[in-house]
Amino acid sequence: METQYYNEMIQNFEELDRCGILEHKRIFLFGHCSATEKLAELLEKGGYAAAAILDNSMEKQGKVYLGIPILPPESILAEPAEDVIVCIVTRFYESMQAQLRQLGFTGEIRKLVDYNTYAEYSLSNETMERKRKRVERGRRIVEELERKYPRHFRVFCPFSALGDVYFCMSYLPYFLKRRRKKKYIVCVAGAACAKAVSLFDDCPVEVMQQKELDAAIQAELYTQDENAFIAHQDRPYVVHLSRALYRKKIPLEKIYRCGVFGLPEETEPAVPKHWKDFTDLKMIEKDHAVILSPYAKSVTALPMKMWDAIISDYKKQGFQIFTNIAGEEKPLPGTAAVSPEISEMKSVVERAGTFIGIRSGICDVIRTADCRKIALYPDYNYCDTQWKAIDIYAIDSFENIVVKDDFVWKRN
Repeated sequence: METQYYNEMIQNFEELDRCGILEHKRIFLFGHCSATEKLAELLEKGGYAAAAILDNSMEKQGKVYLGIPILPPESILAEPAEDVIVCIVTRFYESMQAQLRQLGFTGEIRKLVDYNTYAEYSLSNETMERKRKRVERGRRIVEELERKYPRHFRVFCPFSALGDVYFCMSYLPYFLKRRRKKKYIVCVAGAACAKAVSLFDDCPVEVMQQKELDAAIQAELYTQDENAFIAHQDRPYVVHLSRALYRKKIPLEKIYRCGVFGLPEETEPAVPKHWKDFTDLKMIEKDHAVILSPYAKSVTALPMKMWDAIISDYKKQGFQIFTNIAGEEKPLPGTAAVSPEISEMKSVVERAGTFIGIRSGICDVIRTADCRKIALYPDYNYCDTQWKAIDIYAIDSFENIVVKDDFVWKRN
């Protein structure tokens, strides 16, 4: 979970606590994901206990996290509505709230993280005034971009998602050629996404705070600016291209290639060309090391016993074992830390010879690396579709493995 959203969650939780809203309430969480796990931990530290985590995935129902049962959403109807509060910290607040209301739940529902500020469908005076002010703020940001980058086409990547930015840059050159755009800038949320852009091109990259990026995008949408493009499958919340997933299994890369950019299915993606060598490559034993990548912002963590088994296996074979970490992340027990820049990641995994990681944006970054690459997928459905995460995110150049409850690590 990104720091800005985590801090926002803490702030909103503390406000609920300070106002006494959580007292004498049965607290339910909706949507089992990494952000919900963080909220469950926050509640525990604050002296509260979540009654249950509601989730639409039948695979998750019946499981337990921190002693909290994971239940189907309709189970909340057994509770007196006035005694219950549902807290939501996923990106799908609007659809989750609508689902609970359609089920007949009349109790309190609270959004603790505001990811999708485009997707508020209320026509209240308060909402309309807030949106009007944000469009004005966004328009000022866009005007500043126009002054800073005159006659540049503006490409917006709306979310801080490394894999999405990678897909954007993989197909953007063809899109720009069709539009006859030679000068362009890419606007992203966060330095990591900017580094992903720089793997492909030397174009200007504008790094923005998420709230500023949201405001600028809303202004571009509101004014229907033909000199801007929102590079996302929802663009956002205007086209709803992702709804096609409810009927047909479509890998995310194909959604970007054909849906977002409107390119022929046979279009070959552009590949990164601005790689650098990791400064401490010599610390990694060539072709006899493994790089583990257990962390992801938006994916529930894989069980520690699985990582322990992987580490034990490679240790027996005499391999060096590293954990790829960033920021405050800690290396897995029994491994050494390695912290390459995004542009250095390819050199690291190729030197090591083996990469094993939870499916995340880092896997996209090293798609073209020449080494053994294994992507591990938690056993969950993509959003509320019938498709598994592996159906949407599988990478051809990887060994793609689903980690179920009975998963046992075996190295081939």
